[in-house]
Amino acid sequence: MKNHILLLFISLFVFGQTQAQREYYFPNENFDHQVPSPEAFLGYEIGEWHTRYDRLVAYFEALAAHSDMAQLQVIGQTNQLRPLVVLVISKSENIQNLEDIRQKQLQLANPNKPLPDVSSMPAIINLAYSVHGNEPSGGEASILTAYWLLASQSDLAKEIRENAVVMIDPAINPDGRDRHTNWANMHKGFLPVADPLDREHNEIWPSGRVNHYWFDLNRDWLPLAQVELQSKISWYHTWYPNVVGDFHEMGTNSTYFFEPTKPFGSENPVVPRKNYEDINSKFAAYFAKALDNIGSLYWTKEVFDNSYPGYGSTYPDIQGGLGLVFEQGSSRGHVQSSQRGDITFPFTIRNQLEISLATMEAGVKEREYMHRYLREFFETAISEARADRVKAYVFGDEFDESRNRLFLKLLLDHKVQVFENNRDLTAEGKSFKKGKSWVVPTAQPQYRMVRSMFEKVTEFADSVFYDASSWTMALAYGMPYAAQSTFQSGDALTSLADQNLHFPEAGKYVAYLVDWSDYFAPKFLHHIQSNGIHVEVAALPFTSATDAGAREFASGTLMIPMGFQQKDESSVRKILQDAATISGQHVYASSTGFSLQGIDLGSNNISAVRTPKVLMLVGQSTSQYEAGEIWHLLDTKVGMAIAKIDLSLFSRVNLYDYNTLVLPSGFYNALNGSQINHLKDWLGRGGTIISLRTASQWLQGQEIVKEEYLTTSPDTEPAFVPFASRRDYEGAKAIGGSIYLAHLDNTHPLGYGYRSKEIPVYRNSSIFFKPSKNKYQTPVRYTENPLLGGYISDANLEKVKQSASVLVSPVGQGRVIHFIDNPNFRGTWFGTNKLFLNAIFFGDKM
Repeated sequence: MKNHILLLFISLFVFGQTQAQREYYFPNENFDHQVPSPEAFLGYEIGEWHTRYDRLVAYFEALAAHSDMAQLQVIGQTNQLRPLVVLVISKSENIQNLEDIRQKQLQLANPNKPLPDVSSMPAIINLAYSVHGNEPSGGEASILTAYWLLASQSDLAKEIRENAVVMIDPAINPDGRDRHTNWANMHKGFLPVADPLDREHNEIWPSGRVNHYWFDLNRDWLPLAQVELQSKISWYHTWYPNVVGDFHEMGTNSTYFFEPTKPFGSENPVVPRKNYEDINSKFAAYFAKALDNIGSLYWTKEVFDNSYPGYGSTYPDIQGGLGLVFEQGSSRGHVQSSQRGDITFPFTIRNQLEISLATMEAGVKEREYMHRYLREFFETAISEARADRVKAYVFGDEFDESRNRLFLKLLLDHKVQVFENNRDLTAEGKSFKKGKSWVVPTAQPQYRMVRSMFEKVTEFADSVFYDASSWTMALAYGMPYAAQSTFQSGDALTSLADQNLHFPEAGKYVAYLVDWSDYFAPKFLHHIQSNGIHVEVAALPFTSATDAGAREFASGTLMIPMGFQQKDESSVRKILQDAATISGQHVYASSTGFSLQGIDLGSNNISAVRTPKVLMLVGQSTSQYEAGEIWHLLDTKVGMAIAKIDLSLFSRVNLYDYNTLVLPSGFYNALNGSQINHLKDWLGRGGTIISLRTASQWLQGQEIVKEEYLTTSPDTEPAFVPFASRRDYEGAKAIGGSIYLAHLDNTHPLGYGYRSKEIPVYRNSSIFFKPSKNKYQTPVRYTENPLLGGYISDANLEKVKQSASVLVSPVGQGRVIHFIDNPNFRGTWFGTNKLFLNAIFFGDKM
């Protein structure tokens, strides 16, 4: 009897919860009670708690198991081994025929194939949530959206199931989402606290915004530095969705933002005007109606940037779909006070839910229009390419096989057609060798992506940028390339062939030699040093008689002398061969130390390479992005462990356990006088500090270094600027992210491995240091006409021309290596990564 009473109580409790939730989120809706509701499955109302990702996935699994109108697909895995899932919902006939639907969609996106009957094709709609893990309302809305779409008996739900295939990404960033979810839940009071200063609303470092490696995944759709977006883009190109919703949150005092974004100023230069002027307006009407119905305020046509191709709302625009950014004012917890009163978590979820339903409704109502636009997009891509004076781009680095392969992979991942270069040629003053260079024609369906990869843009409709104003990927990779007015090529490249690596046959050798020019040479060096191999580096070039004949070796070449090894010959060979295999390096050997040209192998210009022992300070007041980029670079590209120590623990650090200290951008005011003295003492006794951007300003402020800021005549300022214009006026002075050409001293240890004396660098700060007074210690400084791509004011451009990009400050027996420009930006500046790695491996030689 007691059990019956308990069951009745539980049933009434769950029913009461269900009714309350439905009244708020789904007033006047009828549902199929056989479909498990979120609150019944999870045990709480959506918005009462933040839902852990594993519970979210479990609910999607339950929906897929229950209904023949749902299918859960696993498309990848995060670094922390969470599955990346997509829940596919449509009528059962469509679920059973997904492959046929997919093939028709691919046919539609291929202008070389017949146009299918679009009237019979369902809309392909992708709703993508929580790319920023601490913007949680989207992930919760994904639960309610999936439930409504499967269980609602409304005419609209039936129409969507009939005429669309809806694909729901509950969280593109599961690792970051769970970091924030746990934070919000662990600080939730059962008496809610709306004070913005409450701990619940203020995460510790790193925030849930970022993924495992502290990357902002909403900047990674183009670079594909992270596994989450590598999986997402691979999946994306199997479907080419017509509509992609990209759900975000913004400041608590804001209302709701939906597109269109700021006309012209925030639009991508390669996207057809039709996208912005016609399609956006069509869809905006649905969003306005949805929020008007529930009395929620919103705004459009301001601020938000849609220009950078690496956004989740911009990449679909360059693939024939419609990408839509949505921004909800955040509660950043369960409830937070704002200028309009308390903002609750359920309120933010409901707005995201309403926009999700409106996106599906618009996608279905405009289904045929969007299908025809998808075909038109790729057809016009080819016609525009034929009118373009540039018919192809040729590219390739003769000396860096690995960087070539990395760039080729990026192009192929974005479905850009690439061909072998079948001849030696010279273009724009650069030489391209047959077999070591490739050709990308512009006349191809991915013409607009080709432009994004190679085009340099310096003229803009606006001077204020939310983010980067330049993203030329060929420059980011430091790739030699040239535009051509004709297209001539060899065979199409469809995949990367296995490398054919050279390694010497067993024999009696004086030394093994490895060129430092290859991107993964540092990985080779770290592996052999970690296994006890003594390594030396050449400061000057030479030509050696090797097992493969006479070969030229540039400055930075690694030399492994056999006479100074503590291991026997077979062990050394095994370690070298393993390192060569995992890093993709060619290894040569010489049986004599007498060089054919240049220095001999026993020269004083060849010296031992110190094994790096690297410490990086992280934590509050430091940049989680830059710290993550450094961690990711060393962890995944070098295989080097790096100690990441919180600033609060610095008092426990003995710097003499390390020889290299990395300071990402930040302000290190948490260090007290005795700690700074410890730092100065360690530095003066031979330590190496690698500082980025504002960290160099902090070192300057502490008088640890004594460089000079660039002082120029003050900009001419008007006496009056209208108050309403203040943002545009001041914003035009910022350097939001642009690309510049710099002189590189490739005889300096920082320049080892570079064959060119010029290098593209990325700048997104207004920090200007003069070149060093020591004429040998500014290895990277800007050229006389440096701007390659992006926006910069005339006044700032003059400052750039006179300033240093990288400089070295000798301090006692140590040195500080200042990176005024970030060499590791977003994990995709492969062209400047080696500058940073040279600072780690060869810092004591500067």
